[in-house]
Amino acid sequence: MSPRRPLLHWLLLLALVAMWGTSFLLTKVAVAAIAPLDLVAGRFVLGTAVLLALLIVTRRRLPAGGRLWLFIVAIALVGNCIPFLLISWGQQRIDSGLAGILMAIMPLTTVMLAHFFVAGERLNRFKAAGFLLGFLGIVVLMGPAVLLELSGSGAVLLSQLSVLGGAVCYAVNTIIARHRPKSDALVAAAGVSLVACLIMAPVSAATGLPDLSTIPAPALMALAGLGVVSTALATVVYFKLIALAGPSFLSLINYLIPAWAVLAGMLVLGERPDWTAFAGLALILCGIALAETKGRKAAEERAEAECTIPLDAPNDRP
Repeated sequence: MSPRRPLLHWLLLLALVAMWGTSFLLTKVAVAAIAPLDLVAGRFVLGTAVLLALLIVTRRRLPAGGRLWLFIVAIALVGNCIPFLLISWGQQRIDSGLAGILMAIMPLTTVMLAHFFVAGERLNRFKAAGFLLGFLGIVVLMGPAVLLELSGSGAVLLSQLSVLGGAVCYAVNTIIARHRPKSDALVAAAGVSLVACLIMAPVSAATGLPDLSTIPAPALMALAGLGVVSTALATVVYFKLIALAGPSFLSLINYLIPAWAVLAGMLVLGERPDWTAFAGLALILCGIALAETKGRKAAEERAEAECTIPLDAPNDRP
């Protein structure tokens, strides 16, 4: 019988779920008054300020080494700038809960990409079935009514595809991050946030900075929450949790964040998802469970079998 997991692990997990799951609600509130480009830039400015302050307090320095900085730039673009912008743009037209559900496809997309780009992460029948189940969930979630919009403006469809594009970016970023040179987690996070800030802030400034005095207080508070809580503090909790509990325990967030996003949207914004949203969520979560439990177990058993040589096996070496 395995020992009980410490309460601290669960508290950190729930804190991370709350900080990341609420980001969809905060984004929905913010984009009502702040352009997506300005929102993403402001989020990085605030997040970078907090992370750099943490570096100073902990007496750490930004990373050194050209190869590591190449990965940092790639992660800043693929894992931060592009997906944040896609998700913010998409949430102008779709509910926050729906955005959270669409993002749940990320771990399944990672499974498919890992088959081609990560050694030892071969695709098996359980992982493939999990991906197909998740894809079916997306089809149910989007529904035929949305697909019919192709004959018109297709605004809702494009918004959903934009959020899905953000999920794919996160999946690609996971593969990139797994190949990055070893470095202190907080130092790397601060470097990524700084690069993302240096990319997005000038672009936002070039298009004309918004007048903060004209932005409603709820939107400004949502922006502050995204930058300080969902970006900076969530990064610290993430690295702390993965160090204490490991990646397997951390993977539970894939089930909890979509549900949190839906619940937050319903309680705070009065969103009322229809039955297709819940059916799609159930299919996606079942796909994740199949890929991450049965799929991972089957892969581990196969790896052990390939590494085991029977004692009576013939020796073919010369």
